[in-house]
Amino acid sequence: MSLPVSAALYDAAGTRALEHYAIETLGIAGYTLMERAGAAVFEALRRHWPRARRPLIVCGAGNNGGDGYVVARLAHAAGFAPRVVMLTDESRLRGDGALAFRHMRDAGLAPCSGDDWFEDADVVVDAVLGTGLQRQVEGAYADAIVRINASGLRVLSVDLPSGIDADNGRCHGVAVRASVTVSLVSLKQGLVTGAAPDHCGVLEWHSIDLPAAAFAAVPASAGAITCAGLRALFAPRPRTAHKGQHGHVLVIGGAPGYGGAARMAAEAAARVGAGLVSLATHPEHAASLSAQRPEIMCRGVSSACDLAPLLARATVVAIGPGLGQDPWAQRLWAAVRDCPQPQVVDADGLNLLAADPDQRTMRVLTPHPGEAARLAGVDNESINNDRYGAAARLAARYGGVVLLKGAGTVIAAAGEQPLVVRDGNPGMASGGMGDVLTGVIAGLLAQGMTPHAAAAAGACVHA
Repeated sequence: MSLPVSAALYDAAGTRALEHYAIETLGIAGYTLMERAGAAVFEALRRHWPRARRPLIVCGAGNNGGDGYVVARLAHAAGFAPRVVMLTDESRLRGDGALAFRHMRDAGLAPCSGDDWFEDADVVVDAVLGTGLQRQVEGAYADAIVRINASGLRVLSVDLPSGIDADNGRCHGVAVRASVTVSLVSLKQGLVTGAAPDHCGVLEWHSIDLPAAAFAAVPASAGAITCAGLRALFAPRPRTAHKGQHGHVLVIGGAPGYGGAARMAAEAAARVGAGLVSLATHPEHAASLSAQRPEIMCRGVSSACDLAPLLARATVVAIGPGLGQDPWAQRLWAAVRDCPQPQVVDADGLNLLAADPDQRTMRVLTPHPGEAARLAGVDNESINNDRYGAAARLAARYGGVVLLKGAGTVIAAAGEQPLVVRDGNPGMASGGMGDVLTGVIAGLLAQGMTPHAAAAAGACVHA
């Protein structure tokens, strides 16, 4: 069952398909769409900076630049004193962009000459590069982006911060750091993950009044989710509920010196409502963990035989927090490889899986980019440059659900639309956060959610 999304996300190809449908099927002229885009950006400029009167609009060669020319013309008509920097020769302009430039010039506004772009400017409109970018930014465009970032002025990016990839959020060498970004036509999937959250500032979306028929005709490539949107997954419990109805989570982990990781995972499972929580950990600190958290049934285990009775009672297994990769960890890992219960695998459980891959359906893997790189046999950069693709490939290789952690957490599963969690904050970059997420997902699984729903709801609750 597909989960409800708070916002549909589109890649560059999907956005082009929306525009093509609007033009070819609905009969909306391309230049009309450009006029609407420019008007939406100008409205955002006035709303965010109502006292600004001297915008500097930096325009590239494509339709993104054309949007910028519309913004400049509208600002000029409103009595502003806009300045336009043109990064390409007029002879290179084509189609609607060339028409927008001519209309701006006919309105009495010409590109500025000279090198002092920012003289008296109070805000910058970035209309340099759009969704077509798929390679490193170079030459005059790279220089312009560097200058915009160094100006110290507030920046409004048209459609996306120039230099950011619309599909995956990758920064192509250098990218504008915007104060506000207005994503036009669609909300681009690349703007909510990868490097993009550090570049977008406040992210807004304007459909430029495309009819609902266009969005119905072109499926989204991903979906953003929030706790509010997933509220239906958290049905109230009956007044007669008891602990036996809400599952039994078994957390396995906590090698010597790492008992805290396993404790945090177990405590999180209990806090989200698992009926019972057991913790199988190293005998060295089983007693201390029991004293700290008496509601968690803590057992010291040394072998697969010690683990067997705990597995027999569990409905969900979470393995990896503080597990390590020594012989003790390997024995416990081997004991759970074929157990029938749904699993949540994190931390060293993922590293042990990478060393001996298998496939199973009822499993949630929760790697950060480094662990994902080991699972995929690539480097970290390959993961971060294509988070959607990386998560999808891991789900295909290992089965189940893959939750790729980070700003803009990506959730992938075979047959499901990719999901992105936009919530969270930099304060979550702290030791133990992943262990807590493992416990949250395991606790929701224990209460009857599917692995896909538990991963999505767990990531939102955790954020």
